[in-house]
Amino acid sequence: MNLKFIGLNLDVTTALKDYTTSKLERIIRHTDQMINASVTFSVEKIHKKVEINLHLAGKDIHILCSDNDMYAAIDGLMAKLDRAVIKHKEKKQHTREVPTLQPENIS
Repeated sequence: MNLKFIGLNLDVTTALKDYTTSKLERIIRHTDQMINASVTFSVEKIHKKVEINLHLAGKDIHILCSDNDMYAAIDGLMAKLDRAVIKHKEKKQHTREVPTLQPENIS
């Protein structure tokens, strides 16, 4: 999986990178089809924003979260991302199966 960090009006520190990758490991446990992820950190006055573009096999997920604290924004983002990945995984499973014909015992 390719992981890219982008900072807008902010220098992305190793602490932010480590914290985000440790939170992303929880998401990786739900799916093994992650191709690419791009995490963008930005600061606008007092609001800190974190957004992620996640490319899965067959779907692209874009999620945005903002808060007054960057780490709280990352936590909120990962909670939203977790729900979105689980929802995608459940939709991907076949809910309808083709019924097979069973021969009946005729006596």
